[in-house]
Amino acid sequence: MLNAESKRVWTIAEAKARLSEILRLAEEEGPQRIGTRKSFVVVPASVWAEKTQPRKHLGRWLVENTPRGTNLEVPRQRGSHRRIPFIDDPSE
Repeated sequence: MLNAESKRVWTIAEAKARLSEILRLAEEEGPQRIGTRKSFVVVPASVWAEKTQPRKHLGRWLVENTPRGTNLEVPRQRGSHRRIPFIDDPSE
């Protein structure tokens, strides 16, 4: 749980002087804000990794999230025999 100390905004001078304390508080209590006009936030690497996981390509997401059990007719261009991307089985 965040206490009053962790909700404060550190000045840049304080952050320079007390960096190890800010890092410890970020790990124990959550993100720490630094600066007033331009704000910066210090967060633990584990929190950053959760928020920045790579997203799937839109085509892959659409294939994986297509409703199952429905027979959607996909219009084909005449004479086009190119492989459809994002489908693992070419017979689909």
